[in-house]
Amino acid sequence: MNSRFLDYRPPRIAMTLILLAAAIHVLVPLLPIHLFSSRLVAVFLGVAGFAVMMWAWWQFKEHKVAICPTDETDYLITDGVYRLTRNPMYLGMILMLFAIAVFVGTLPFYVAAFVFFTIINWVFCPYEEDKLTRAFRQDYADYRTQVRRWI
Repeated sequence: MNSRFLDYRPPRIAMTLILLAAAIHVLVPLLPIHLFSSRLVAVFLGVAGFAVMMWAWWQFKEHKVAICPTDETDYLITDGVYRLTRNPMYLGMILMLFAIAVFVGTLPFYVAAFVFFTIINWVFCPYEEDKLTRAFRQDYADYRTQVRRWI
């Protein structure tokens, strides 16, 4: 199961899930069960998610670290946004997916956000943590004890 998902980049997985949620929302009239919806909360989540993701992206560019999860890494970033979370890019994407869910307010979009979180948390994060453990040994072990996976 893991290797199937690892063949795809997380933004593509997120877009696929959002498109599926939109299709279900439109095509299955019984499923658009309305849950919590708020434009203000959605904007806050979306802006926060985008800001966190871009801050992390900028740090990757600054340190010339490969962004693709399956590429090898030769530098361990532990400053900036990485002092708050070990996975700021993923956290940013998850916040943006939940922003869409809160904006639309229907079940398919909440499910899409939850499925994305599940794939990232149980496929991509363990894969990357194993890769970083092999590459940075004690430095990464120390970092893991100091900074949580999410927040």
